[in-house]
Amino acid sequence: MAILELSAQDVRKMFLYVSQRMVESKDLLTQADKAIGDGDHGVGMARGFGAVAEKLEGQSFNTVGELLKTIGTTLLMSVGGAAGAVFGTFFSGGAKNLGDAPSLDSRVLSHMLLDGLEAVKQRGGAKVGDKTMVDALQSAAMKSEDMSSAPLSESLSAVAGAAEQGMEKTKEMTASIGKAKTLGERSLGHADPGAISTYLILKFMTEFVTERDAPR
Repeated sequence: MAILELSAQDVRKMFLYVSQRMVESKDLLTQADKAIGDGDHGVGMARGFGAVAEKLEGQSFNTVGELLKTIGTTLLMSVGGAAGAVFGTFFSGGAKNLGDAPSLDSRVLSHMLLDGLEAVKQRGGAKVGDKTMVDALQSAAMKSEDMSSAPLSESLSAVAGAAEQGMEKTKEMTASIGKAKTLGERSLGHADPGAISTYLILKFMTEFVTERDAPR
């Protein structure tokens, strides 16, 4: 039976899993950033999600918003640089309008992605086509609106797929914002590291829920 929602405590377990997998993705993200940046994205994200894992371990949360805000603050303080600002803003912004939601379902996921997207846009000024995480995040957020009535396992899978498509499109773009802007056309053919991280976070969330959804 498809998973409809996760309790706040299960969402905590999900982000412990996501954190572990993001730390394991350090080398992949480092190589991606070396192609169009200074190569520190993988180290920063691994450091940030390592700190998230430490923060979430042994804690309990009554609401999804409280949990997301904790993740956002931790990333902001530990990743460093622009990535820390935008990924911290994504999670904190995503928590903004969740109120006392005690669980994560497809509707709450959509609010998280749409509000997180808006917060990131306001923070960094990026828009679709600028070759940033926004290209992956906006694709995911738009898909989440279509899937807001579906079981969580189905909506997450669709949302992660949309994020992957948005990330792949960044290979065809020249960067017009951030460090890669100076490369001009040399950034063509390479995916934006922030877009890759956005896709991976949603992919790992999907993996956790899909594993729970698997027949025993």
